[in-house]
Amino acid sequence: MKYTSEYRNEAEAQRYAQALAHITTRPWTLMEVCGGQTHAIVKFGLDSLLPDGITLVHGPGCPVCVTPLEVIDKAIHLARRPDVIFCSFGDMLRVPGSDTDLLSIKASGGDVRIVYSPVDAVKVAQDNPEKQVVFFAVGFETTAPATAMAVHQAKAQGVDNFSMLVSHVLVPPAMEAILSSPERRVQGFLAAGHVCTVMGVKQYEPIAARYNVPIVVTGFEPLDILQGITMCVKQLEEGRAVVENQYARSVRLDGNEPAMRLIETVFEIAPQKWRGIGAIPQSGLALREAYSRHDANRRFGLEGMTADEPAECLSGQVLQGIIKPHECPAFGAKCTPERPLGAPMVSSEGACAAYYRYRGHGL
Repeated sequence: MKYTSEYRNEAEAQRYAQALAHITTRPWTLMEVCGGQTHAIVKFGLDSLLPDGITLVHGPGCPVCVTPLEVIDKAIHLARRPDVIFCSFGDMLRVPGSDTDLLSIKASGGDVRIVYSPVDAVKVAQDNPEKQVVFFAVGFETTAPATAMAVHQAKAQGVDNFSMLVSHVLVPPAMEAILSSPERRVQGFLAAGHVCTVMGVKQYEPIAARYNVPIVVTGFEPLDILQGITMCVKQLEEGRAVVENQYARSVRLDGNEPAMRLIETVFEIAPQKWRGIGAIPQSGLALREAYSRHDANRRFGLEGMTADEPAECLSGQVLQGIIKPHECPAFGAKCTPERPLGAPMVSSEGACAAYYRYRGHGL
């Protein structure tokens, strides 16, 4: 197939649904890891095509959603400083901190700029040597190579007024945390195709073996997802638990090796707190000592800042597949896109935003 429309062919989707119904003999619960997959599932009504016994739950695969509250507060603290130009991807601006968000800081006069690449932030620093320029480095393995390139360039070119507020997270440790939970519901995973485009598929093989859970690397179009579900259910029905690659048009077994080397050059694996979930060992990326000069936490003395999550936001349970968005008492009432309690309601990949947008708030 060459065109997007071919991956959204309705007749082909119905054939996948019929094939899936034919092989399904018992209930199964699967988790799609990526928020982009969640939006496709809800937007195109893919879950309504599935046999009654197949339940999809939504995982922690939204980089905006899992960025800790205290890191948002740090970003807001920096954006308020008159000597700082704070650069961020646009989808971070409406994520609520403890008392406000970056968009409000920008509206009140803070120099908050949307960039489309971390390297753009380095250029902002070169063009404004009298200011400190901070880039908000968030996301999974997918965005880490570009972040690594930006700080690598800044160091090489001596751009000393550039630093990064880093909150990169890694997918496999989060999957292991979900599988280790006593509240575990998940019996199979649809892994995020773009993460595997960078990191390959080998990282999932020990997880599939250790927890006896099928993992299917899956793309983001409707037929990708239906095929990924079918592959996952087929394994479960046959009593197998291995890693399979549905997204072979983009994902290679070994991933993008130059990108991985760049990540390893700049970052080291570190403990990481996930918003709504808590600390997950060895699930984050931190700047190596060689790049510590560009660490905004150190430059601005932010290491000690902490924040408590609002108790009425159940996004952590949503992100672990324990509940669905509309099962949160605040969904559509106290929590809306206009007045969100948590990031999943405002992020473009957030599960709560997907349900609110495509299913309505009356669920």
